[in-house]
Amino acid sequence: MNKKNSDLGAPPDVIAIIERGFACWASDDVDDALRARFDSERIPVAGVRHVRVWGLQVDDERTLPGHERTQIPDEEIWEVNLVSANGSHYEVDSRLLRPAP
Repeated sequence: MNKKNSDLGAPPDVIAIIERGFACWASDDVDDALRARFDSERIPVAGVRHVRVWGLQVDDERTLPGHERTQIPDEEIWEVNLVSANGSHYEVDSRLLRPAP
């Protein structure tokens, strides 16, 4: 792992995907139609981006009946831009991937 990639603050698997330039599916839970668009062993990676999904706090009972205050926490997501067999690009949550061997 080089210093530049380690400074990203990404999880170790995401850093390994960046450095190798290839990923593969982490489990068989990925939709078969999506899986069929990519190489079965090594999926080329075009890039990675960090996305923060802002949480939500609702203080109005009319919005969510029965809840005076509802909080949904912020979520940190690392999206991996994958290149399919036909050259199209797809953004996939990094939790669905692992570094390719």
